[in-house]
Amino acid sequence: MAKQKKAPRPKAVTPKGFRDFFGAEVTQRAEMLRTIAGVYHRYGFEALESSAVETVEALGKFLPDVDRPNEGVFAWQEADVPGGGGGDWLALRYDLTAPLARVYAQHRNDLPTPYRRYAMGPVWRNEKPGPGRFRQFYQCDADTVGSGSVAADAEICAMLADTLEAVGIPRGDYVVRVNNRKVLNGVLEAMGLAEDEERSAAVMRTIDKFDKVGEAGVRELLGKGRLDASGAYIDGVGLSEEQVERVVGYLKAKEETANYLVTPTAYDEQGDVSTELRLQAEYLRSDELPETVGEQRVEGQSALLGHLQGLVGDSAEGKQGLDELAQMADLLEAGGYGPDRIIIDPSVVRGLGYYTGPVFEAELTFEITDEKGRPRQFGSVAGGGRYDDLVKRFTGQEVPATGVSIGVDRLLAALHAKGRIQGETQGPVVVTVMDRDRMADYQKMVAELRAAGIRAEVYLGNPKNFGNQLKYADKRNSPVAIIEGGDEKEKGIVQIKDLVLGAKIAETASLEEWKDRPSQFEVPRDQMVAKVQDILKGQGQ
Repeated sequence: MAKQKKAPRPKAVTPKGFRDFFGAEVTQRAEMLRTIAGVYHRYGFEALESSAVETVEALGKFLPDVDRPNEGVFAWQEADVPGGGGGDWLALRYDLTAPLARVYAQHRNDLPTPYRRYAMGPVWRNEKPGPGRFRQFYQCDADTVGSGSVAADAEICAMLADTLEAVGIPRGDYVVRVNNRKVLNGVLEAMGLAEDEERSAAVMRTIDKFDKVGEAGVRELLGKGRLDASGAYIDGVGLSEEQVERVVGYLKAKEETANYLVTPTAYDEQGDVSTELRLQAEYLRSDELPETVGEQRVEGQSALLGHLQGLVGDSAEGKQGLDELAQMADLLEAGGYGPDRIIIDPSVVRGLGYYTGPVFEAELTFEITDEKGRPRQFGSVAGGGRYDDLVKRFTGQEVPATGVSIGVDRLLAALHAKGRIQGETQGPVVVTVMDRDRMADYQKMVAELRAAGIRAEVYLGNPKNFGNQLKYADKRNSPVAIIEGGDEKEKGIVQIKDLVLGAKIAETASLEEWKDRPSQFEVPRDQMVAKVQDILKGQGQ
């Protein structure tokens, strides 16, 4: 009889496009989620936790990765149902917005209108993995369902700006960019593409790549096509030169009209605004006139809207989108959210197909270095927009909605890149074990420390080698180790070792400044907790 082969051992590898997260990373994410939830809650949003699995029918087909299996989602079919035939197709959620539409449609009679909710958790996309692009990632969403007012969109943008500052991105290191899908639809209508959904979608996908491939790349992709970095040829949309120019003009509108520079020559002898500037200001808002003599910047968002007006032509939808942008700008300015925080930017498209009105992205503007040491900007960390037709898929009636989604993992990576989050978190106080028969004594010690709010643990490895216990404490990044052997027990004392100070002394043993700073203390047993608290306070904890 042939000897049966052993089953091969499974490979201990993380699936491609996924990651494992350890202590410090998990703790830092939890802290960020708590901070973001605090801002959302302050704005009046309520928490919602929906299922991670939805039917494919409920999720809909809105992802841009149409060439991937199951069009970008991880999906499977349930087992055969009684009576024959396959069961429902289910999928892991690809975002937190599509499930919200299902939840609202299902429970709308029990929910207030508008319904303001926030949700946090992992989402999954069956995308091609790449540097910084993973198939599982965390999102933090906030949405208002049941309000068609642009005030809801403006509020979401303001809340996004406040959230970024709350988690540690200071003003000046980010910008929230706002656009409106209706404006882009108006441009497409003026180009004669309103009825060509396939080419219109291709134009939007191309516009969304503007930051990656630049003007030249966009021109090629809108026209005949281009070679990508791997040498593969990507077919173009096939627009005419005139159509390409209109799209490029749309993308460059912000660059060409966003700012006007006002010089001292723009003023008359009395220090009043000159006639030339007054004529120019008719293209801007009157309240943007500078109040002091000297070189000043006049933000030209009205000029930008005027430029876009020429590109949408007679499109009623395009004009409506421009009006909504102007209203948002006024509301945000009234709330103190000026162009230093939130700007209008026609290049914002958003890749998901369910957006119907205002769309927005939060971009980090500071530079970091990539793996090759080259400087680059960090890029987008959040996005969202209005999706008035998503709930309608379930109810048959239009339900206006708007919301934003923050990519938590990207935000954490940005804060790490700027050195605003340390790579490690402080570990627990470690109570060493000098006598395994006295485990009850050591457990009593950690119970006292924990009761005082101090993170602590007893060493549960092999206590035979004391050096290994200290190595363990070092690997755990522990701030303090507590030692109580037989002699200490008899005397009613404990030894408390300041591991942070001990490490500094070891690194700079020759420095005089450490001579009078011992790193180990002998204290009465009943003063153990107080001494540990004193050491932790001295370490800045």
